[in-house]
Amino acid sequence: MNFKNNNGQEVDEKFAAFLTNANAIRAVASAVEGTIGPKGLDIMLVDRFGEVTVTNDGVTILKLMDINHPAAKMLINIAKAQQEEVGDGTTTTTIMAGAMVSEGVNQILRGVPVAKVIEGIKHGVKKAQEILIAKSIPVKGIDDPALRDIAYIAGREHEDIAELVTQAAKLIGEEKLKEKNFKLRDIVMAREGAENEVFLGVIVDKEKVNKQMPRELEDVRVLVIDDALEPEQIEEGALSTESGFARYMALQEEFRENLKKLIELKVNLVLVSKGISGEAEEMLTDAGVIALERVSAKDLERVAEHTGARIMKKAGLKKSIDEIKSYIGRAKKAYEDEKLEHLRIEGGEGKPMATILVGAATAEIVGERERIAKDAASSLQAAVKGGVVPGGGAVEVAVARELEREREKIKGMASYGIDCVIAALKRPLSQIVYNAGFNPLEKLEEVIYTQAEKGSDAIGVNCDTGELADMTELGVLDPALVKIHAIKAAGEIAQAILRIDTIIKKRDEGPAARGSSEPAAGVGEMDF
Repeated sequence: MNFKNNNGQEVDEKFAAFLTNANAIRAVASAVEGTIGPKGLDIMLVDRFGEVTVTNDGVTILKLMDINHPAAKMLINIAKAQQEEVGDGTTTTTIMAGAMVSEGVNQILRGVPVAKVIEGIKHGVKKAQEILIAKSIPVKGIDDPALRDIAYIAGREHEDIAELVTQAAKLIGEEKLKEKNFKLRDIVMAREGAENEVFLGVIVDKEKVNKQMPRELEDVRVLVIDDALEPEQIEEGALSTESGFARYMALQEEFRENLKKLIELKVNLVLVSKGISGEAEEMLTDAGVIALERVSAKDLERVAEHTGARIMKKAGLKKSIDEIKSYIGRAKKAYEDEKLEHLRIEGGEGKPMATILVGAATAEIVGERERIAKDAASSLQAAVKGGVVPGGGAVEVAVARELEREREKIKGMASYGIDCVIAALKRPLSQIVYNAGFNPLEKLEEVIYTQAEKGSDAIGVNCDTGELADMTELGVLDPALVKIHAIKAAGEIAQAILRIDTIIKKRDEGPAARGSSEPAAGVGEMDF
């Protein structure tokens, strides 16, 4: 059996796996490429129940797409890894991976050995990362105007979101932004009907367990319990015995005494990861305590960090009053926002913690506004950590130009693998220009020529006018880390896909399986 390539030419069956996988990768890339750049459009995703998601966010599109092909799933997983690592750049990663795989298959069909293509890709990606690191421009502290430009571009040119993210970064400080485990995107939330706001404090997305509990607290004393707030349980059968019932009553009394310790310590805010018993709810309500149950682990950690509280288990309530004191956190104020149905804690005595609250006019756009703000926050933090580079696809073209010179130093057929990386690096600018309504081939050649002529890596295309412009002067900047991780991720998926030269359907290992020999999609029948 013979297969056809993109030009309709028949190719040998031995290339079937390459073509099948390349087509799957290309299909995924084509689904998101129309969203890149300032003129990129949105994608509407509809599930089988008719629920609609309209978004411009690459990773959201990839997560929600109904994908069955294993190669396409590999691409989606690598894009998710990009999102987890730096929080942005998934569309760029996907587009470059699609271009790299396509060019790699073209080279293989021309007769270049797969091993040489992979060798060249590996070398080209490593060199491209080194060049990007060298070209990155460090930001000059938390007040550097470049950070606002980064948030504006990553925030899809939403002025209000760029201002919110920049303001929050200044409140938190450069040191916190550079912490390995801190993610600025985690402090972003969007709510229908909310006003745009940044404040020093945390929001817990829960309502108090009893409406009679206070709405507002001053001089807050916080106890955070990663457990249920209820008496210890004993087996139901034990209650039928005299000793078992006595044990049950002793546990109930012990629990009441533990709650009295909290009241004596003037704890007035309790957050619990599981449920709160009816008796505990009643005692805490009578004592004027606000209690929240089933609070997420992430919110518990943020509250503890902001207030200086130490998270305890239920068993910790058995400790002495003096010992429990060391677990209590402090804050100036806590109050319930009845409209938005959450609790705010402000002025904690622990580490400074800001919250970005993004307003949305309708429920339909809440999710998209939150995604936009999270992307802006991730990009700003990445810029603080790793500096900035010219955006709009300009720096990728500059790296491609340098790789073309590097290609001349490579002996043998591995140089064809470098061509794959060069093609991938040119792809973002071409797609951005195309989405803006201009001729990508023409503009790409103009950018390459002008960058070389002026000795500037920042020359790109103004998507409003189609004229060449200095991206840095226009404020079109990208975080260097996003670009570095994007080319790395694209290279990893390209190498993984190009190593696959046979696709075989696995035998079903279930009890009804009896050695199915059906071929995988796009692969001829094989007998074993």
